Amino acid sequence: MVNVPFVKMVGAGNDFIIIDAHKNFDYAAFAKSVCARQNGIGADGVLILDKSARSDYRMRIINADGSEAEMCGNGARCMAVYIAGHKNPVKALFGMETLAGEILAEVQGETARVRLSNPKDYMPDLNITVAKQKLQVHYIDTGVPHTVLFVDGLQEVNAGSIGALIRNHPRFAPRGANVNFVERAREGMVAVRTYERGVEAETLACGTGAVASALVAYLHAHPKVKKFKGASMRVVTASKEILEITFDLDEGYKIDNVWLKGSAKLIAKGEYFYNG
Repeated sequence: MVNVPFVKMVGAGNDFIIIDAHKNFDYAAFAKSVCARQNGIGADGVLILDKSARSDYRMRIINADGSEAEMCGNGARCMAVYIAGHKNPVKALFGMETLAGEILAEVQGETARVRLSNPKDYMPDLNITVAKQKLQVHYIDTGVPHTVLFVDGLQEVNAGSIGALIRNHPRFAPRGANVNFVERAREGMVAVRTYERGVEAETLACGTGAVASALVAYLHAHPKVKKFKGASMRVVTASKEILEITFDLDEGYKIDNVWLKGSAKLIAKGEYFYNG
């Protein structure tokens, strides 16, 4: 048995177990154990803080099913608050290396703001067939692959079953894609429910999904806007927390300087008795 020190944090409803890096450690097996809701602590994933040769810190993201994710927006905010509270960073704006590239973070109390890697591979108006139903979805990679499906009556959508079908659709093979069901609330705001890869279920929030939904919703609402600095959208998550997204837009759907802001709260810490 190995005693693994941990903290548990939650960002907009996404919960994570955060640990420091360990040598010769099977993170996939650990994540499956510790993330189990009945026999473990319970979490959407594990965040690992490691050293980096290219940035101030390195963050690895292991999903509850043991797969490694390229990026996690809510996880990045949680890790940023963890670093600020436990590692005494020398810079107010510090960097974190991820598989999706370096992101920047700044922290104020239990609120963190992170700059994500630039979105890529935007493909609007993709027509797919799911369960003999024709759907139009929009694809964008905001660090991880996402699809966006605009709906009416968001709370009536069967996000679990439809989300699983779109997530595994051949159009998005081999990586698959997270699935965001998006309803326009009012100008500058959308409500979102997300089915996540790795968790293989709907979660209470998804940071990169909120960003994907915000960007696609903005582009659809402002089709004639070619260049704009400091665009903003607000996203109501399934947990009811509102995430704030700002970004710059250039010609040719080029989007950069994407920032995600929201809460990140420490809710528990201790030792996990791991039979690895």
